[in-house]
Amino acid sequence: MVKRLLLSILVVAGIFSTGALAKSKHMMYQAVPMNKAQIIQNGKEKAYCPNCGMTLRMFYKTNHAATVNGKVKQYCSMHCLAEDAVKGLNPTDIKVVDNSTLKFIPVKDAYYVVGSKKPATMSKVSKYAFGTKAAAEAFAKKYGGKVMRFDEVFAMAKKAYKKEAMMISKKQHMMAKKGKMVFSKKCQATKLPKFNSVAEAKAYIKSHKICGKLMGKPLQAVGLYLYFKDN
Repeated sequence: MVKRLLLSILVVAGIFSTGALAKSKHMMYQAVPMNKAQIIQNGKEKAYCPNCGMTLRMFYKTNHAATVNGKVKQYCSMHCLAEDAVKGLNPTDIKVVDNSTLKFIPVKDAYYVVGSKKPATMSKVSKYAFGTKAAAEAFAKKYGGKVMRFDEVFAMAKKAYKKEAMMISKKQHMMAKKGKMVFSKKCQATKLPKFNSVAEAKAYIKSHKICGKLMGKPLQAVGLYLYFKDN
């Protein structure tokens, strides 16, 4: 239990880098190859979660999507979806990745396995969705957890949001301090715009190549630093 909680916190903090994953024997469980990830939001920042900035492909198996103010948003996790709901943004047409097909399905058709042994994303409690009850039950039998429907799981996520957000914020600010050091060593000291999100900062870094080939943990850290310093 302690090991799983530590792993979850490290994931939330963005500790894993793309380079480290490539060298490891196994890819992080939530991640999928680039060609398997379905990115359904648009814009320069489409590769990243609009709320926390995490790379969507690296947490694809827990991705959700919804329409907010007429715009499709794709989230790394139910936690980030719950953030918009808690803030009164009223996400609609909510979808989730079916872990059997790796395609998005309406949440009304999904069966979630909550609290399995597999790592959680932006939360202490893991939540993986499946398109059929049989697939969810098979996953729960192998890895533990309880099979639940979306409304109940989402209510749980919204209730836990404030406490989890406080934990995540602390980790993000710690990473931002490291990002400041990385920025001073590896990035061009140019005049930068004010960023409205970590995702926007990361997209700017990549498109303008101000930090060379920065990726993974260092990219997330610098993105957090650039966002937090002006917000």
